[in-house]
Amino acid sequence: MAKERINKCIELLEQGENLYYTGTGPLTYENGKKQAKTWADSLVADFEHNPFDLVGLQAFMQGLVDGGPTNSGHRTPTVIATLPSNCRTLQEVRANAWQVRHVLSTGVHGILHTHARQADAVRAFVEECRYPFQTIGLNRGLVQGQRGAGGQGYAAGIWGVTGPEYTKLADPWPLNPEGELMLGLKIEDRESAANAEYIAKVPGLAFAEWGPGDMGMSFGYADAHDPPYPTDMDQARTAVKNACDDNGMVFLSSWNDPSLDAEGRLRFLMDWGVRIISGGGEEQAKRGREITGRQMPV
Repeated sequence: MAKERINKCIELLEQGENLYYTGTGPLTYENGKKQAKTWADSLVADFEHNPFDLVGLQAFMQGLVDGGPTNSGHRTPTVIATLPSNCRTLQEVRANAWQVRHVLSTGVHGILHTHARQADAVRAFVEECRYPFQTIGLNRGLVQGQRGAGGQGYAAGIWGVTGPEYTKLADPWPLNPEGELMLGLKIEDRESAANAEYIAKVPGLAFAEWGPGDMGMSFGYADAHDPPYPTDMDQARTAVKNACDDNGMVFLSSWNDPSLDAEGRLRFLMDWGVRIISGGGEEQAKRGREITGRQMPV
């Protein structure tokens, strides 16, 4: 019998399923209770573009617990947070490591870091998410984890485990097969795309996206978020996808092509091997689950 996962999205990916997500909405206890029954597999707390509200995120996470379990039987939906800082340079990641610690201490299940440009910055990001006693990956270029003891109590309560259990489980999957954290990247500008091959080799990453809005701006286009894309953007998109495929990472993408209907856009993503499907909302998720014959309840 397969292990019962805390992180619903890891369980689904291990089963070969696609993922569908939406935003958290207001970071309040009341909304957390409401979102406990969300249609989405994961909820994204967006601190890249919104105020860094950790008090609200703590309350929201407790609301998810108190409003749960999910229809699939998980304690909460998976929650992934972005950060106010970026992953452009090693110095930026180290200087803003407190954001990583504080976000993970609320009990979220992962971080999607933005503007990943350099492999050394990405390695630092992974290291800041790990506890020092974890050794998997230390022979693959990572150094000892930088996350300190003392802040695991609240997160452990959200996950429904003891403090010691949490520190063992809060490690990046799939690097650690028993880990329950999903670490992702936005490889979303021309420098990122040029370095995608090296970035994706960093151990500890679960998924990445190519961020077409920011990617387009970096190539000089004011608004090229949706297809059809210029040749340089298509090349960047392919480079990021290939880097993910070559290193066992899941790829996240939207495909808001005006020449296709909703099902056509969905099938394009599926045929291209996109595992985390963005855009389209609840109806797209419902149809996607029908196409793949998903057995797990939402």
